[in-house]
Amino acid sequence: MTYYRFQNYIKHVRIGKIICLARTYKEHAREMNTTVTEDPLLFLKPASSVIFNHETIFIPHLSKCLHHEVELGVIIGKNGKYITEEKALQHVLGYLVALDITARDIQSIAKKNGWPWGIAKGFDTFTPLSDAVLKDRVLNPQNLDLELKINGTIKQKVNTNQMIYSLERIISFISKIMTLEHGDLILTGTPKGVGEIKEGDVIEARLGSLCALTVDVKHEL
Repeated sequence: MTYYRFQNYIKHVRIGKIICLARTYKEHAREMNTTVTEDPLLFLKPASSVIFNHETIFIPHLSKCLHHEVELGVIIGKNGKYITEEKALQHVLGYLVALDITARDIQSIAKKNGWPWGIAKGFDTFTPLSDAVLKDRVLNPQNLDLELKINGTIKQKVNTNQMIYSLERIISFISKIMTLEHGDLILTGTPKGVGEIKEGDVIEARLGSLCALTVDVKHEL
């Protein structure tokens, strides 16, 4: 079992489903030569892909090209099905900054052939998470600066107010498909600026002044 690491919160919360969104920032959709959709696009990642601050992303033998994607993570604190947008944020426990690492070469082949591409997202170490903050510390989760640096150089930077879908809509929409449970994690998509990471890189991600994450990159032994 894998548990979140919280700032100033002693209860153990197990990581449940990791529900990810694609194409939630217009400029990222454009750089990937895709279009945005009326409803959010979802995919899942396994909890076994999670690592934490100061740990290591491993480049797997099956891939030659990993990309970084920085994202706002939303931790669910209360079970819900068919959650209304008005009550959506009542189901949130906290927030964190996350990386959705992607084996882009594997994903590209899968997309070209019309295959599912979950394998490109699901390798061990492909979901680095920062320590989380309780929602009471966040006045407005859709007015937070999201930033990623590689070796000190900014590669991705955006404010979450640029997201296409509101968090209320995202939570409500997902709950119409699957029951949201205590400990589930929603990764809300990445802004423009995704790119390759290589062995020896040091990646720093930040969610405003609330939380930060630093990981390095190595080849799998």
